Amino acid sequence: MEIRLLWLGFCAFSCLCRCASAASTCKLKARFTLNGYKDVEKKQVVIGGMFPVHKRIASTNSNSSRAPVSSACEGFNFRTFRWTQTMLFAINEINNNKELLPDTDLGYVIYDSCFTISKAVEGTLTYLTGQDEAVPNYRCGDGPPLAALVGPGGTDLAIATARILGLYHFPQVSYSSTCSFLSTKYQFPTFLRTIPNDVHQSAAMAQMVLHFGWTWVGTIAADDDYGKYGIKDFKEQVEEAGVCISFSETLPKTESPEDIQRIVDTVIESTAKIIVVFSSDVDFSPLLLELLRHNVTNRTWIASEAWITSALINQPEVGSLLGGTLGFGVKKADIPDLQRHLLDLDPYDDDLTEEFWETAFDCTLDPVRAMRSKQRGANGTRTEREAAVKFCSGTESLSKLNNTYSDVSQLRITYSVYKAVYAVANALHNLEHCVDGQGPFKGKSCADISRFEPWQLMYYMKHARFTVPHTNEEIYFDDGEAQGYYDIINWQVNSGGEVSFVTVGQYNGSAAPQDRMTIANGSIIWNNEVLEPPRSVCSENCQPGTRKGIRQGEPVCCFDCIPCADGEISNSTNARECVLCGEDDWSNEAHDTCIPKIIEFLSYAEALGITLIALSAAGALVTITVGVVFFLHINTPMVKANDALLSFSLIFSLVVTFLSSIVFLGEPQEWNCMTSQVGLALGFAIALSSIMAKASVLMLRARFQKRLRARAKAAAKAAKEAAVAAASGDGPDVIVTSTVTNNDTNVLEEPEVDVLTAVHQRVMVAGATLIQAILCTVWLIVFPPHPFKNTKTQVDYIYLQCARGSDVLMCIVFGYDVLLAFVAFVLSFLARKLEDNAREGKSLTFSLLVFFIVWIAFVPAYLSTVGKFMVAVQIFAILASSLGMLICIFLPKCYVILVKAERNTEETMKPRPKPRDGSSTGTSASLSTVATTVTTAID
Repeated sequence: MEIRLLWLGFCAFSCLCRCASAASTCKLKARFTLNGYKDVEKKQVVIGGMFPVHKRIASTNSNSSRAPVSSACEGFNFRTFRWTQTMLFAINEINNNKELLPDTDLGYVIYDSCFTISKAVEGTLTYLTGQDEAVPNYRCGDGPPLAALVGPGGTDLAIATARILGLYHFPQVSYSSTCSFLSTKYQFPTFLRTIPNDVHQSAAMAQMVLHFGWTWVGTIAADDDYGKYGIKDFKEQVEEAGVCISFSETLPKTESPEDIQRIVDTVIESTAKIIVVFSSDVDFSPLLLELLRHNVTNRTWIASEAWITSALINQPEVGSLLGGTLGFGVKKADIPDLQRHLLDLDPYDDDLTEEFWETAFDCTLDPVRAMRSKQRGANGTRTEREAAVKFCSGTESLSKLNNTYSDVSQLRITYSVYKAVYAVANALHNLEHCVDGQGPFKGKSCADISRFEPWQLMYYMKHARFTVPHTNEEIYFDDGEAQGYYDIINWQVNSGGEVSFVTVGQYNGSAAPQDRMTIANGSIIWNNEVLEPPRSVCSENCQPGTRKGIRQGEPVCCFDCIPCADGEISNSTNARECVLCGEDDWSNEAHDTCIPKIIEFLSYAEALGITLIALSAAGALVTITVGVVFFLHINTPMVKANDALLSFSLIFSLVVTFLSSIVFLGEPQEWNCMTSQVGLALGFAIALSSIMAKASVLMLRARFQKRLRARAKAAAKAAKEAAVAAASGDGPDVIVTSTVTNNDTNVLEEPEVDVLTAVHQRVMVAGATLIQAILCTVWLIVFPPHPFKNTKTQVDYIYLQCARGSDVLMCIVFGYDVLLAFVAFVLSFLARKLEDNAREGKSLTFSLLVFFIVWIAFVPAYLSTVGKFMVAVQIFAILASSLGMLICIFLPKCYVILVKAERNTEETMKPRPKPRDGSSTGTSASLSTVATTVTTAID
């Protein structure tokens, strides 16, 4: 907007040129005040130049009541004055070169841009008119043709002049304007530069940040196109690579203590240790002074080429702040005889040199001014005396100065100026030596060196290709751009506080991506003289075993390290997600490796397994021993009672249940999963059906005995009543004979209960077992039990278990066993009062009570355990229930057989009534002599 307003203002000038007479009249609305150098007399071609010799324009009076005056400049810059002298040196060197332009003497017009857009525009318009006044769109005068403009310094200034020069297709070669925006050819068609495009520098800065692993950086940019475009390209590249910007500040172009203080506060408060500064030295210096005042240290600065070797920045006191700075400098070179030229100045040649001399030696070349200052100081206050200006003779030695003007150790921008002048000279050389008929213009014509047009020279500028004297660097423009080559410079502070610019690497933007940057890490001295690169991260790296948890509302580089959940791992640094382990694996304690889960099953070899095998074997052995005892005494009444075959089937089933518990041990396989469950179900089915068959006979005998007792009780009662009646004399003498006839006695000896014969009992056992066998067969065919890996119960264990196959079929199979046990229990409970020597009714009842108690207790114990202990609980339940039945049923019998053999008789095996008075019981044969002869005495 500022450029457009200036342009419209200049276009408002009016000029009237009358060609009818020798005299002409031009009227200007304003006049410019420009400092610089000019030598156009008797020159064939004139090259323009523009340099920011001063840092700023002086403040002007805004009073509009009088004619405006062009602003003066202030803040002399020794470094840029060296650039100006370099252009003069290069032109003189070219004019003395008998090979480059032997027949053409170059002139020059050089202006001071004061690092200000308005001054740059003033100088451009003045240069284009060929006079000392700016007359837009006219060239008044018959001077030598204008070749090209070298400069100006600064991106904003270059943009302003490039827009004007582009209107006239006038070549412009910049030595320090690096902004990528200037590569837009449809806006700046005649802009060229001998300094790399900032696209390369932004990429180099981004690659450096990534090279050292910095993910948390701050940025500071000048408030101009150079800073804005440079930092924009940098941000885009680093953010795409995962780097976060802690803060982004803009340096004011005008004096603003508030803005500077805000930036200082931001730098102090930020945790970023790396700060990228894309700015000129002039714009950065106010911030630098404030940072020094606040003693801000422990920061590493990444510098752009505009200030990395600036003497304005490199002051003795900045070592603590900027020590360890890394930056990118354009290619440097040694230019022979330049220093001699710089030191060989006549201070009285022109106003600009005179100002330089007075500034450098802090004196005045005006004797009148010095005398007045001396008199004023002698008569004034102490402060005024101290401020008195001394007189300098003009013979002072520049070689004794210790400033950036005479320092030729870091000729970088200076070398770029040197190359720009030679680029113009070589283009003029090619134009001058064009062969007519082989030229590049219409009809293969050539341009005349004495009156060529700017667009004709522009053709040769674009196609220039030459070798720079003394350095042998080959220069050519790739669509107006120079090669993207930089030296990587490190600020190294010695013990005396002096800063040395040490080259520690290079960056070549035209090389392959992996080869562009070479840097010697070991050669870098960082801030505070540490050898290791500083760390600049918002959050420390998440180690393996954790993952990054993004904080809401904060950049992605700010995160929390969240431990991976159980069963998940991360084996890399800064993992975004934890990886779930496989089904058979689990995370280790550090959560950085998946390890196989602990496989658990009740093994034969472990202590618990051995114990259970021993108990099972012992139970089976005891049961077999009982069977042997019964077999050896098979003909005794105790064994024959209630069918010996049922006793042996019960013994066999108990052996099966004892041994089936062993099959539950070991790693589950198809065969043992099916065998263990089916064997257990069938074993209990045989045992319970055998008990049920025994209990059914005992129940019928008990019922018969109960009826018999009731009949005997009724007969005794009748006899008693008759006796009482006879004794009282109320009736005749009666002789009562036995109440039980011989037929009744025979019934007791062969009771009606035995209508359930041994055959019936065996059929009952076989039928009940067959039903269970059919159910088990269906279970095995349809949904057989099978081994499976239980990974749900405990996540870090794999429990090898036997799956039931079908819960419904399993419930039916074992529910059938429960039904048999319940029926047997009811029958034995009804027979519990049957009295015999073995008390078998009670034995069966107690055995089934033990069975139910064990399995009822088993359910909660089984559900509350996991893994191999579930199998152990199940085996204990099998052993306990089997052992309970063995002891309750067979221990009394074995006791009688082995210890009380005298009770192992037919008589004692018969049921006997329970005495009413608690006296001795007697035998079952007494039931046949219950009859009592009751006689009464007759009065």
